Amino acid sequence: QVQLVESGGGLVQPGGSLRLSCAASGLTLARHVIGWFRQAPGKEREGVSSSSNSVRTTIYADSVKGRFNVSRDNTKNTVYLQMNNLKPEDTAVYYCAAGGWVTLNLRAYDYWGQGTQVTVSS
Repeated sequence: QVQLVESGGGLVQPGGSLRLSCAASGLTLARHVIGWFRQAPGKEREGVSSSSNSVRTTIYADSVKGRFNVSRDNTKNTVYLQMNNLKPEDTAVYYCAAGGWVTLNLRAYDYWGQGTQVTVSS
């Protein structure tokens, strides 16, 4: 059974940083494209980043470019989303997902985690 579990969310002040983790079981993340998505209250889920299994190809939403960075630790079967210089508009539930190609299109992803809440507020 495939399971993706996000962690690392929380409350942070504007300008602060958080690192989210996406740990997998029943699935080898190194063999999949991993996407990060977020959904703010009352808004549609949107793509934040998508990275190939080697992380050589990673795309980011314009709203997070230069602030967010994806990395992987294949020995731990975990993917990370480092978020720096956080802004109130980054507040959302963040999800990781596993799919087949690098895209911010939600429909390309087959497996999803349950999400972790990130709140940016002073």
